[in-house]
Amino acid sequence: MSPSTTEDPQLQLAAELRLRLQGQDLGGSRQLALLAQIAALGSLTQAAKAVGYSYKGAWNAIELMSNLAGEPLLERLAGGKGGGFSRLTPRGEALVANYALIQQEHARFIARLNTQAQGLHADYALMGSIAMKTSARNQFAGTVSEMRPGAVNDEITLSIIGGQQIVASVTRESRLELGLTLGAKAFALVKASSIILMTGEQDVKLSARNQLKGQVLRLQPGAVNCEVVLELAGGGTVAAIVTQTSADSLGLCPGMAATALFKASSVIIGVAA
Repeated sequence: MSPSTTEDPQLQLAAELRLRLQGQDLGGSRQLALLAQIAALGSLTQAAKAVGYSYKGAWNAIELMSNLAGEPLLERLAGGKGGGFSRLTPRGEALVANYALIQQEHARFIARLNTQAQGLHADYALMGSIAMKTSARNQFAGTVSEMRPGAVNDEITLSIIGGQQIVASVTRESRLELGLTLGAKAFALVKASSIILMTGEQDVKLSARNQLKGQVLRLQPGAVNCEVVLELAGGGTVAAIVTQTSADSLGLCPGMAATALFKASSVIIGVAA
């Protein structure tokens, strides 16, 4: 199976403009749209309906803005053939006009940001991965490069940093629920305690599907266990927790070549929600 050629969906910046007065929130696009509709329609009832406010909600919004502005933004005029109408005060008209000008500048500013935000989708996915909290010491972001269906479980191959590959075994149900397809973005979680370290070039065959070769970057000795971090080709790292006795017997030290071994069943695959 070849990787999917589907492009990442376009992701763009968007922001709502809101006005603040003396540290208090005066209003945003919806509140100002209400004032603009009152100016256009001459009716609070019709303006509220056009913007999606209830009549009471519209009054609440206007009263709050008037209180913060320090003077009324709306006046009701009684009488006449139609039974009266609503109109903005000069302060309300000025607020709507100024907001329209600021909104135009705000739109141009956001447009300029979008022209400079190349690769935004990839960075957004990265920020989401960084913000994710998990107890798994090893987290690898990658792309699904191969899928092998099985009778019960499916085998998923994830291409990660430095061209390394991680193989995971997941149930068919899990693969479908995660929406995993060729070319899809996903991440792999592997507990440090699930990793076995092997040193030296040994002519042995192992059942572990994942074998990441690297060099010992650092060790964190402990009374019982030792955390060992390997630097992988391409700049990635993988951490393993082994007993201090095992670390001593292997003679682990910075710069030593080593291989991280772990089963495909020890890998958890996830995708951004």
